[in-house]
Amino acid sequence: MTTTSSPLLRVHDLHAGYGRAEVLHGITLEAAEGSVITVIGPNGAGKSTLLNALMGVLPSRGRIEYEGDDLGPLSLEERVMRGIALVPERRELFGSMSVEDNLLLGAFRQLRLRNRQWRDQLDVVFQLFPRLLERRKQEAGTLSGGERQMLAVGRALMSRPTLLMLDEPSLGLAPLIVKDIFATIERLRASGVTILLVEQNARAALQVADHGYVLETGELVLDAPASELARDERVIDTYLGAQRQAQA
Repeated sequence: MTTTSSPLLRVHDLHAGYGRAEVLHGITLEAAEGSVITVIGPNGAGKSTLLNALMGVLPSRGRIEYEGDDLGPLSLEERVMRGIALVPERRELFGSMSVEDNLLLGAFRQLRLRNRQWRDQLDVVFQLFPRLLERRKQEAGTLSGGERQMLAVGRALMSRPTLLMLDEPSLGLAPLIVKDIFATIERLRASGVTILLVEQNARAALQVADHGYVLETGELVLDAPASELARDERVIDTYLGAQRQAQA
């Protein structure tokens, strides 16, 4: 991968799984600071496992470097404090709590860092997602699917992360909402946040990403700038073919 800036995240020979069942087999990738990196692949390829291993939710072997430091010895909480945030596929919101209270829970890192301006980030999130401002007193469990995804991303942003990892942000959402979510990803990149995006929606992911990786059965089989992957015949036939036929 060629880039003009040094990698914020560098992963080398990563192995991870569940118990004795290894899911990832020697993953090597990197993300330049301020870029959007996407990992696409079929269901069950190991995409969520990759994010959980990077976050420290799952044990792993190999080397994970973040800002030049080895993350291996760090716990999940310590990784959060270093500025890494994960928006999981299931979003994991507190349904009986208000939208605003869910967001405030995301400010944990800033409170621990004793940032007196931590509430300013709430305004940033509301500017990014005006619908959350309209529903700030509404219980999270009553939101639509798209609104819940906005809330999950907004809660992660409350920590002011340097690296934001998104697990299938378009899953189960209407096309118009998917368009809004990916427009948000572009705005976040413009603000300097580095994003690692895991997606089954290959077309949308490659349109917004700088660099892409294709993950199949726990191994990376392709690695190239996103614009090149979008023109790769194997990617087109496997991941974009149905969409291309529909457009034709």
